[in-house]
Amino acid sequence: MPTRRRVLIVLAALLGLAGGGLLLALAVGSFPVAAGDLFGAVFGGDSPGAQIVRELRLPRALAAFACGGLLALAGALMQVLLRNPLADPYVLGVSGGASVGALLAILFGFAGLGVDGMAFVGALASLLLVFGLAHGDGSWTQTRLLLTGVIVAAGCGAAVALLLTIAPEHKLRGMLFWLMGDLSQAAAPGLALAVLALALIAALPFARELNLLARGPQTARALGVAVPRLTRLIYFLAAIATAVAVSQAGAIGFVGLIVPHLVRLAAGNDQRLLLPASALAGGGVLLVADTLARSVLAPQQLPVGVLTALIGVPLFLILLGRHPR
Repeated sequence: MPTRRRVLIVLAALLGLAGGGLLLALAVGSFPVAAGDLFGAVFGGDSPGAQIVRELRLPRALAAFACGGLLALAGALMQVLLRNPLADPYVLGVSGGASVGALLAILFGFAGLGVDGMAFVGALASLLLVFGLAHGDGSWTQTRLLLTGVIVAAGCGAAVALLLTIAPEHKLRGMLFWLMGDLSQAAAPGLALAVLALALIAALPFARELNLLARGPQTARALGVAVPRLTRLIYFLAAIATAVAVSQAGAIGFVGLIVPHLVRLAAGNDQRLLLPASALAGGGVLLVADTLARSVLAPQQLPVGVLTALIGVPLFLILLGRHPR
């Protein structure tokens, strides 16, 4: 159990990461912004720099933080529930359903909120399909749920390949950017921020039960945890968090897989600290990655999912080397 001092140090460091990432995201870009413009954006200044910060960079930065926090929180929940360090937010096929919905929207000429809305509908449809098929005759198990999620994800992957094949050439770039993760169209971060706050508020009261569940369902049940009810609730929270993040930013990999591992190394496995710390760390990591994606080759923008993968792969290999078992 982490001491109070350790909790404060970890949370303060992660808040510093998120705050520094936010300032970096607001200041860096193809158009130079002075420090005075940052304050002007907050206090209603009308200079070109202040308008760019307020209307373009701030909404994108908040969306990046919210989506990163949602993915990391969902990954932490899935890993403790499945007792599998390789579990990530996309394990139930939610990303595949969102991808099909978003590509259909792009194919039919939708943009902005239309693409986000179709992606969210596709994610929910995939989630309902997985749970409905996994429940079957009532013999719901984690193994059956995982296998169903893998099959549904494979079907969605085939549908994505079909849509890319029949799409006109001038729409392929937008489709590919969405599939690789793209925050350039994330102009309304309020929903994602609200869902992140609500998911944390809903999950934290069950942190003690999650600590017991991490020891195994039999142990948790013997200690008085209502395992089936807790499992369904946490699965639902993780799936909704993933659906909102994917609908806002596309399929961004490795954030939900790697960030909870890094937080465990620094803060331990107590869910009372791990869940909020993962949300803060995931938000800060995606903030920095998105800032790099739009500034490294500015004015050309890179898909942020490419950068998270380039960062996540070596980190995962390092973690694997440190913990070979």
